[in-house]
Amino acid sequence: MSALTLGSTKGRWMRTLSRPSSRGPTGLFVPPSPPVDPEKIKELQRFITLSKKLLVMTGAGVSTESGIPDYRSEKVGLYARTDRRPIQHMDFVRSAPVRQRYWARNFVGWPQFSSHQPNPAHWALSSWEKLGKLHWLVTQNVDALHSKAGNQRLTELHGCMHRVLCLNCGEQTPRRVLQERFQVLNPSWSAEAQGVAPDGDVFLTEEQVRSFQVPSCDRCGGPLKPDVVFFGDTVNPDKVDFVHRRVKEADSLLVVGSSLQVYSGYRFILTAREKKLPIAILNIGPTRSDDLACLKLDSRCGELLPLIDPQPRSDVQRLERDFPLLSPAAVGP
Repeated sequence: MSALTLGSTKGRWMRTLSRPSSRGPTGLFVPPSPPVDPEKIKELQRFITLSKKLLVMTGAGVSTESGIPDYRSEKVGLYARTDRRPIQHMDFVRSAPVRQRYWARNFVGWPQFSSHQPNPAHWALSSWEKLGKLHWLVTQNVDALHSKAGNQRLTELHGCMHRVLCLNCGEQTPRRVLQERFQVLNPSWSAEAQGVAPDGDVFLTEEQVRSFQVPSCDRCGGPLKPDVVFFGDTVNPDKVDFVHRRVKEADSLLVVGSSLQVYSGYRFILTAREKKLPIAILNIGPTRSDDLACLKLDSRCGELLPLIDPQPRSDVQRLERDFPLLSPAAVGP
């Protein structure tokens, strides 16, 4: 266990960092990263200090440190480790056998998936909101970890696995309630999980899922679907417009744990660029918007964010003097 302590010459801010062990579930899904650079942390501190209406957008790289795998991380993501691919929206909507397979896998994986807890990155962003630093938080994750940490100024861009919708009437059901219905319909059914996927399901054989019974909507008898945007689906236009308005209200944007490969999130970076907002990115590995950022950091989110003091500061002039200028003009072409 190694530690890094950072402090200013006047002792105005100080945080201590301990690197978590990579042997537990946290390290299984987090790609390697270079040692934390104290100068980069000072630059991020300055970026946050100068932000008055900060918008944060998070991706899977926040939740990997809670033990939830992602798809794209080099060597440790689902794409790199297996030939499995996420379910497609039209396949789920059109095919009852596809829905049966999905729900059987999700039923087995749900107890583990729903038990994941926020990590230091989630708690840091929650504290930023409570202290008035965070104008809005947009997450591409569907795991509810930001909500568990207490964030309320929050948009779940791709929905949340903890809610279920009827495809016919739109009735919403808590996922934990559906789990109880699964258990009633399948009292003697059992299957052993074979690996965990990012969206809460597990890998099962066709033989295992063939006898699994799937409940229908209590209200209209229609098919049930998690309240999430599957691959091939689109985000609700009203939600997109809402986030665009929050971006336009902001004076800076921080990306945390996202490669921004999916357009549903990347488009808000383009809006920030059009508005000439300074953009900072905290993500292990390259992103789609590195050339638009005035600051890029390759570190674990849960290591870096707790080092930052979100409190409004009275010493902005000292920061302007001591650190390299990061301003909208420094954003790429």
